[in-house]
Amino acid sequence: ITDPGVWRVLCFGDSNTHGTPADDPDYVRLRADRRWTGVLQRLLGAGFDVVEEGLNGRTTDVDYVDRPGCNGRAYFVPCLQTHHPLDVVVIMLGTNDLKSCFDRTPQEIANALDGYLDDITSHVADRHGHGPVTVLVSPIWIDDEAASYQEVTSASFDSRGVQRSRELGEAIQRVAHHRGVLYADAADVAHAGGDGIHLSLDSHGALAELFADTVLQAIHTTSVEPPS
Repeated sequence: ITDPGVWRVLCFGDSNTHGTPADDPDYVRLRADRRWTGVLQRLLGAGFDVVEEGLNGRTTDVDYVDRPGCNGRAYFVPCLQTHHPLDVVVIMLGTNDLKSCFDRTPQEIANALDGYLDDITSHVADRHGHGPVTVLVSPIWIDDEAASYQEVTSASFDSRGVQRSRELGEAIQRVAHHRGVLYADAADVAHAGGDGIHLSLDSHGALAELFADTVLQAIHTTSVEPPS
């Protein structure tokens, strides 16, 4: 993207933003044109620059004992500053916090995401010096009845984590409304594939459509129209 007038959209997330497949035993990353971020770029068109920042295993703000670099909060400010200015910031995190090793509640995860909004306020602006449009996204539900869940995924999550994935949306939505940012629920349009945790292939397109609608509606309420 070389047009300086494009709207820059940062998509910050975990393996479901990175493009980890749900139904490939070799876990070969989905092609750029199949990942929801790539589909979003196509849907929004040449007037937008979709910046993909997805990492396998990323948490909101907790550290693994043996897996460095996955604490999303530690990387978030440098990420914002790297891509500044930003017109839209989409954050979809929380699934990895539900792992048994962290045992976090939906409210604890939502509180962590609240901290991300502080970082946005303090460290990034859009091209006009205003705060970017921000979208907090509740991730898809964990499906413990998926075909390969027991074999591939169940060692990382207990029944509490599975149930809490269904309760996470309400907690995140409360934070979004309290802070005056947009909210989207990935589970409204998307679901897990065979491993029970990663997006099914068809869900990437549905999620991209949800975000395209959300982004376009949001920016049309600003004082500057997007490029045609």
